[in-house]
Amino acid sequence: MTGASHLRPEFVEFIPDRLEPGVLYISRRYATASHLCCCGCEREVVTPLNPAKWRITERAAKVSLTPSIGNWSFPCRSHYWISANRVQWAPVMALEIIQAVQARDRRDAELYVPKPPSWIRRVFDELAGASSLLLSKLKSWWSQS
Repeated sequence: MTGASHLRPEFVEFIPDRLEPGVLYISRRYATASHLCCCGCEREVVTPLNPAKWRITERAAKVSLTPSIGNWSFPCRSHYWISANRVQWAPVMALEIIQAVQARDRRDAELYVPKPPSWIRRVFDELAGASSLLLSKLKSWWSQS
């Protein structure tokens, strides 16, 4: 396995089923970027593009993806930035720091996803209760037939 030092951006509508090494696939339509892990382990890295996750910036036909890519759930535990099509490796991080970063990322995502108004939650609760009651009545009727 050989790691990547550069990624070539390729703008696509759909992320392909098979990713090529050294290519950063970017789907603006589906707000997603994907690539094979830059360490060479060939695991697929998916980066949702939104304010709580990652952003793509383009300058002079080169792309940067921020913040860094921390593949801490992969066996390789690689960590790098993609800046102007180049892969810049980050230093190894202690487990405690990784956990703190992951907790912060979860909090950011929760803040980004708006919570539905309370009246919508009540409607869904009512519908769930009504469907449960209907299901129990149907089961009762079915067992009597």
